[in-house]
Amino acid sequence: MKGDDGELDWLAEDVLASAKYRTVSPALVRALAAEELGKRSKRKDALKAVKNRLHQVAAAYLDAAPQYDAWLEDLSAAVDDAERLRAVCAGILARHVSTRERMPILAQFYRDLFAGLPPAPRIADMGCGFNPLALPWMGLPAGASYYACDVFVDQAAFLNRCFPLLSVDGRAEVCDLVHAPACPDADVVLLLKTLPNLEQMDRQAGRRLLDALDAPLLIISYPAHSLGGRRKGMPDHYAARFEALTSGRGWRVERFDYPTELVFRVFTQPGAAHDAAA
Repeated sequence: MKGDDGELDWLAEDVLASAKYRTVSPALVRALAAEELGKRSKRKDALKAVKNRLHQVAAAYLDAAPQYDAWLEDLSAAVDDAERLRAVCAGILARHVSTRERMPILAQFYRDLFAGLPPAPRIADMGCGFNPLALPWMGLPAGASYYACDVFVDQAAFLNRCFPLLSVDGRAEVCDLVHAPACPDADVVLLLKTLPNLEQMDRQAGRRLLDALDAPLLIISYPAHSLGGRRKGMPDHYAARFEALTSGRGWRVERFDYPTELVFRVFTQPGAAHDAAA
């Protein structure tokens, strides 16, 4: 059925009334609701479909409701002790499936992928999850700035309070990368397991986002196994998908294979690879 505004309002409000989805971007919820109402004859079926899509791309990665206030207290108490601050950040990162998988390789991950960054780099972390809490492992030079965005309103508020505690000029926003792909000016764009999530909602969302980016260095990663731990040929599958998305763009690509993550370091401008490696 093609829903009118009343149907659309009902569906969006019902999704946002759910404890699991009440802090998701209202704009994203409304866009998904409009799509599902256009495809289904029953609004209860549309409601279920919207919630399923949101679960796949966001809620499935959280073990439990985030304890933002308690985490901020812990971070504030640790701000003058680098080792303790890392321990607190590690505890928070472990609460999100995506970043928990990266913890065993975190130092190597950023040592490899951030090699040769320009002075005072501008980082854009798109579909960030809790990844900004990995800042203590990133080794960013003085003057770096950090932009982050994701679909949760409360998460963005939390990250904006974290950035001063992590000694970086940071800003977090709510974004809908499926329906409104955009990115601020940046030297490095992080798309860490972001593209497969977007493409679960819309097969063309990854291509649209890549088209919208204008940065000399992209770091694009894919999971090497499912949430349940099964590989099922996923690295080969995602390598082929990455090739399809980037073919013909003239980008230079370096591939990194980690136990839990397949990563592509992408230089989009002539000479960028030489400059970064210098």
